[in-house]
Amino acid sequence: MVRLDDLQVFVHAAQLGSFSAAARQLDLSPALASGGVQRLESELGLRLFVRSTRRMRLSPDGERYLPHAQAILSAVAGGEEALAQGRAEIGGVLRLSVPSDLGRNVLLPWLDEFQEQHPKLSLHLRMSDQTADFFREPLDVGIRYGRLADSSLVSLPLAPDNRRTVCASPAYLARAGAPRVPEDLRQHNCLRYVMGDEVYDRWTFQLPNGAQTIKVNGDRVCDDADVVRRWAVAGYGVVYKSRLDVLPDLQAGRLVEIFPPEFGQPTPLQLVCAHRSALTHTVQRLREFLAIRFGETAAGS
Repeated sequence: MVRLDDLQVFVHAAQLGSFSAAARQLDLSPALASGGVQRLESELGLRLFVRSTRRMRLSPDGERYLPHAQAILSAVAGGEEALAQGRAEIGGVLRLSVPSDLGRNVLLPWLDEFQEQHPKLSLHLRMSDQTADFFREPLDVGIRYGRLADSSLVSLPLAPDNRRTVCASPAYLARAGAPRVPEDLRQHNCLRYVMGDEVYDRWTFQLPNGAQTIKVNGDRVCDDADVVRRWAVAGYGVVYKSRLDVLPDLQAGRLVEIFPPEFGQPTPLQLVCAHRSALTHTVQRLREFLAIRFGETAAGS
C-alpha cells in the first residue's frame, strides 16, 4: 500500500530536484527520504526518477504520476481542513445585509433557526432594498438579487435559477381582468418600487420570440419592496417581483401568477462579500444552511 509520507517525499523531491533538499524541507534524513522514494517505486513497480552522479530528473512514468500524487495529498489536506472546520465553533458577530421583503417573510425564521442551532452567534441584521456598500459600511456579507455589476465582489449562489413573476390578488383580477400577454400590462395598475434612485417601471420578459420590455404605470410607488407586495395582496394592482418573495402568497392563494414562469426575468440570489477573507467558517456554514432551505423551497413550489 502506498504511504502518504512516501508521496510527500516524492512530490517534494520532484519540485526541488533533490532528495537532500526534500529531506531538509520535511525534516528527514537524506537516507529516509531516499528510502521513501525507493519504497514508493517498489510499490508501484516502476522508476519515478532517472538518477546520475550529478543530477536527478523525473522519468516519463514519474511525470505522469506526479499530478496524481499531488492530487492525493491535496485531497487529504482538504479532508483534514473540512473536519477541522466541522469541529470549529460558530460564534461571534455576523453583520448581514438582506433585502426587505425576502428578509421579513422568508429569511427571518430561517435565521432564527440558524441562531438557535448556534447560540454563541450574534446577528446584526441590516434590512433594506438599497444596495449595500461593503467597502464603506460595517458589513460582513449580504444577500443580493441579480447579477453583480461590481466584479470585484465575491459571490456564492443561493438560488441561481430564481426568476421574477407577475402576479396579483384574486380580488384585483376579478375586478380588472387578467392580462393575457405582457403588452396588456400597459392598461393595468402596476405597483412599482424604487431600485437605487430610480423607479423600477420597465419590466422585461423572456418571451419565445425574444426579450420584451414594457413601460408600466400605476398609482403607487415605494422604496420598500415588502410594502409593494402587501399592496398587491390587498388588491391594489399588479406586481412583478422575485418569485421567492411571493412564494408564500402564491401557495396560500393570496396572489395568483399571471404568466408562465419561464417568461420571468432571471434574478439569481447570491451571498456576497467584499473579499474572500470574509468567507469565514460561520459565513460558509450559513451559506450551506440557506442554500439547502432555498433548494427545499424551490422543490416544493
